[in-house]
Amino acid sequence: MDHSPFFSLPSPFFSPIFSLQNCTCPPFYLYWIGMRNKQTIAREVTLSGTGIHSGSPIQMRLRPSSSGQIAFIRSDLDGLEFRIDPEAMAARNSTNLVRGEHRILTIEHLMASLYAYAVDSVLIELNGEEVPILDGSALPFAEALADAGVRELDLPQETIHVREAFSLEAGEASIQVAPSDSLVISYRIDFDHPAVGVQEFRLELDLESFVVQVAPARTFGFLKDVPRLWAERLALGGSLENALVLDDHKLINGPLRFPDEFVRHKVLDLIGDLSTLGRPVCGHFSADRAGHALHLRSVRHLLQHPHLWEAG
Repeated sequence: MDHSPFFSLPSPFFSPIFSLQNCTCPPFYLYWIGMRNKQTIAREVTLSGTGIHSGSPIQMRLRPSSSGQIAFIRSDLDGLEFRIDPEAMAARNSTNLVRGEHRILTIEHLMASLYAYAVDSVLIELNGEEVPILDGSALPFAEALADAGVRELDLPQETIHVREAFSLEAGEASIQVAPSDSLVISYRIDFDHPAVGVQEFRLELDLESFVVQVAPARTFGFLKDVPRLWAERLALGGSLENALVLDDHKLINGPLRFPDEFVRHKVLDLIGDLSTLGRPVCGHFSADRAGHALHLRSVRHLLQHPHLWEAG
């Protein structure tokens, strides 16, 4: 099947991505087998937008860091720091990082982009509780990282290699995980809606496949769910500019960027959730009608059962 997008990404975006021989990024094959040092961004970048759930205007600054870790800073809370920790993750229509009574909402698109660019060490400063949604995809984050560039740190980075298969279920949803020489994601969705239906997509992840095949895929939702979401103080910043919205019969704000954009976005979400492992992972993750909660459960299960994997 031809998975080419229906649109062309602007050439200024492609040029920094495909000139990686001029930066410190390792070849893709070295990245996925773990033969590299940790990396940070080469220079600071700033993004601003609206939180899709909070509805608040947010300014976000990504700063180089030599700590070897990804950390969020809430400047509105006197610099309260949040470190990436699978045990501190919560799923509520997005992936959220929690510290006590405070939180960082909707980190998954940014985290997926950092993972694809092999950025393991960065300080992310926010003046509110949520990463801005921007256009609903990971494309603006990928553009910003391409502009920032990366530089190597004198810190080794290990990779998690899945060695034994396992599976998890939650009602009709499931995730199966098996050994693989790279990160491979297979995803199936099934929505009782004429514009979505059953969609399947498989991705062997490297930077190019991320940027071209999944980063542009936007988040989506159903108009009938909006009153319930608003009552739960969710989707307060959602709009036709930052999400694909479906009524009972059709997509009301097309066109799609891909014919199967919905399932590609689910792949994007899973990459972001797997990034909370804190290390690259080699394994084949096959998800069927899953979501953030089951994605994060697979991360915790893997870390809680070290006989299933080895580091190298």
